[in-house]
Amino acid sequence: MARVFLFIMDGFGIGGAPDAASFGDEGANTFTHIAERAPLAVPNLARLGLGEAAALVSGHNHLPGAVAGRWGIAREVSRGKDTITGHWEIAGVPLSRDWTYFPNTVPAFPQDLIDAIVTRCKLPGLLCLSHASGTEVIERFGEEHIRSGKPIAYTSADSVIQFAAHEQHFGLQRLYDVCADTRALTYEMNIGRVIARPFVGETAKTFERTGNRKDYSVLPPKPTLLNMLSDVGRDVITVGKIGDIYAHSGTGREIKVAGMEALQATTEAAMPTLADGGFLMVNFVDFDTLYGHRRDVPGYAAALGRFDLWLGKALTLLKAGDRLIITADHGNDPTWKGTDHCREQVPVLCCGPGLCSGSIGKRSSFADIGQSIARYLGVGPLSAGEAFDLA
Repeated sequence: MARVFLFIMDGFGIGGAPDAASFGDEGANTFTHIAERAPLAVPNLARLGLGEAAALVSGHNHLPGAVAGRWGIAREVSRGKDTITGHWEIAGVPLSRDWTYFPNTVPAFPQDLIDAIVTRCKLPGLLCLSHASGTEVIERFGEEHIRSGKPIAYTSADSVIQFAAHEQHFGLQRLYDVCADTRALTYEMNIGRVIARPFVGETAKTFERTGNRKDYSVLPPKPTLLNMLSDVGRDVITVGKIGDIYAHSGTGREIKVAGMEALQATTEAAMPTLADGGFLMVNFVDFDTLYGHRRDVPGYAAALGRFDLWLGKALTLLKAGDRLIITADHGNDPTWKGTDHCREQVPVLCCGPGLCSGSIGKRSSFADIGQSIARYLGVGPLSAGEAFDLA
């Protein structure tokens, strides 16, 4: 029986969506702007059709050559450009209700919410309380946080509340408890995520975030691809932050690791263990967090090269009937203004033994990906999406 592997390159957009202007992102194009500004060596992605997919948006193929896969692009129907919105739609559940977003003011959060968090969590107060970059916020407020015991609370253009706190001085479990309590306080507000962002170090120059991040999400409103597969007893493996994104619903054998090398090594080790009829899903988050948000073009290009080199190994693990799909959840153009995600279309690259090459065109929803996987694995149908051929 067939197996399917879904690799999500977090933040790897391929050009502005038709409605990008309404998000302030008209002209954003993660892949093309990197290709135009930095040396890029991605022969495996090129062979799978990345250049052809990009040309559907930009009109120019930066990676010409022979293609041995099926390729296209997908557009998001949900009103968002964040991780949860993109992943839910990929799994067949477009967003049915807009998230609540916080204004770019100081404080960004309502005073009654701030008071409720402080009271419920028995805190001396909160620091920052505004839109901020995660790495910059700990450099700016970290020393005061250690002195005062006040967690650093901040947000972004996404529907999110993030808490940064020191693993030793504040306590990792205490940080998790603050996030869990805040999650309970914000369900009715329809906030997408509450995220724990622990760090270590003793001074502004030595602070560093750790891999103990934890996301507190909400359940998708309808069964996802993962639920449908799990409900019929299929083997499901989720690597990285996938479990958090789907609130641990239908996420099967969760393997929580952080960092590109660990994600790659874990995925490579898990692929041969996936049972027939199974599904493995992994999020490669470093493209987004280390290079997109930090607007690091050379770093992003180098990371793509390292990923592509490893991808060559992963492709050798596919056996008869297997399918590998590579896509993204949103854009994060490292040349763009600000530090937030971009409303972009995403590549959809499909390969596997016996799959003929060709275009799947411009897909009108990310949900087409999940619907196609569901049909290929013989479950569903999902509540949204139109399947393309993976046979």
